[in-house]
Amino acid sequence: QQVAATKEPSANGTAAPAPKTKTPALNERILSSITRRSVAAHPWHDLEIGPDAPTIFNCVIEIPKGSKVKYELDKKTGLIKVDRVLYSSVVYPHNYGFIPRTLCDDSDPIDVLVIMQEPVVPGCFLRAKAIGLMPMIDQGEADDKIIAVCADDPEYRHFNDIKDLPPHRLAEIRRFFEDYKKNENKEVAVNDFLPSEDAYEAIQHSMSVPIPRFIHVDPSSNICIELIWRHFIFQGSLCYLHC
Repeated sequence: QQVAATKEPSANGTAAPAPKTKTPALNERILSSITRRSVAAHPWHDLEIGPDAPTIFNCVIEIPKGSKVKYELDKKTGLIKVDRVLYSSVVYPHNYGFIPRTLCDDSDPIDVLVIMQEPVVPGCFLRAKAIGLMPMIDQGEADDKIIAVCADDPEYRHFNDIKDLPPHRLAEIRRFFEDYKKNENKEVAVNDFLPSEDAYEAIQHSMSVPIPRFIHVDPSSNICIELIWRHFIFQGSLCYLHC
């Protein structure tokens, strides 16, 4: 039979203070905090790339077709922010975004231009099929673009390679990227389009690079969790650091 614990009286007749409970270890406190909080999904880190990558993959759209506003992912919040309004009179010829869970040499996810019939809302995601690669140099640094079609658009889903696009479509894409930064006094060079195999290789390489992810668990404790995709999170490992 269990007997409830009672407080022994002290010498002056008052109840003695109860013994202090052991403070949970730091790891336990962090994990407990995570389970109590609902962390908003981050489109770069949390969205699956899809089982058919690198041929068909999920793509997050930042900029809709026909937009003069350059939207981009805010890496810290996972929201889509306005970066700037284009300085020239041109507009984006097609929907533009990135592939989740990829990382390029510029520390950004790999860029994708998605050809489809209609503009879509910034921040949505769709299934895209890679058909080619557009090598590009932006102010001396590589900034290649994947050329893709919407895998669920009946007008374009049967396209499999860059050569399936009419020449004027390729000229339109090339001219946009060559011209849209000229009024900002920025130099951009676009090289010849490459076939779908080169696009697959570029995507596969960007998928193999580990992506750091930071989640602020408790601002008052100034502790954050760093989850490294592919190398750690799928093995259940968790590390922390003081910021």
